[in-house]
Amino acid sequence: MPSLDNRIALVTGAGRGIGEAIARAFHREGAHVLVTDIDQQSADTLAAELGERAESLALDVGEEGDWLKVQAHVTTRHGGLDILVNNAGITGFLETEGPHDPEHFRLESWRAVHRVNLDGLALGCRAAIALMKHRKGGSIINMSSRSGVVGIPGAAAYAASKAAVRNHTRTVALYCAQMGYPIRCNALLPAAILTPMWDAMLGDGAQRDAILAGIAAGVPMGRFGTPREVAEAAVFLAGDASSYMTGTGLDLDGGILAGAEAAPGQGE
Repeated sequence: MPSLDNRIALVTGAGRGIGEAIARAFHREGAHVLVTDIDQQSADTLAAELGERAESLALDVGEEGDWLKVQAHVTTRHGGLDILVNNAGITGFLETEGPHDPEHFRLESWRAVHRVNLDGLALGCRAAIALMKHRKGGSIINMSSRSGVVGIPGAAAYAASKAAVRNHTRTVALYCAQMGYPIRCNALLPAAILTPMWDAMLGDGAQRDAILAGIAAGVPMGRFGTPREVAEAAVFLAGDASSYMTGTGLDLDGGILAGAEAAPGQGE
């Protein structure tokens, strides 16, 4: 039997990249998947391709009103939710102008990144708790990042938002346990996963290839990860195989953080 058979799953930012891979994996495992994205067309295209047990919804995760509409839709049509993946996120490089370092960032850019990466995630967790607490069980999966563990000099807002995601994951997990809700909340921390999010930072041609090669060389496993590899970890956290896990984070980084911890002088 598929591991997510008959479960209702909602994935944000599912129109491309990691979100798309997760939506496909959940559907493969038997879930009814709500494909949501701020780009309605990309969500519609994926849902149509998946066919039965898939539907698309437009969702700007930073808009409280959008979440209330989605919550009402899920309640009316499905009676509740079993799985939420808070995947939607931005680096800010494509969406905002100017530098992103701690000395020169613009407040508008800082707020834009946090609106999606943190406000959107908090609104998603709030909606999920309401939709899951009367079910037999629920799993909230939040997308953090290696950038939430280490400092990123050129991406201050992004790194800060992903660090906050890790802590909010713990808070949600402890709150649900305290309230006696059958809801688990865990985080995924990918790094060096090759998705369209990299395009704005890499450019084209030989320079892009050189940058990619340099990054891959810094990964202990010697390569980039794939969205599908992240999706398989999400399937694990969504299903019963992880039933005793809550408030934790899974690193999917090819050994990057392990290598950093082992480096001479680190933590001294």
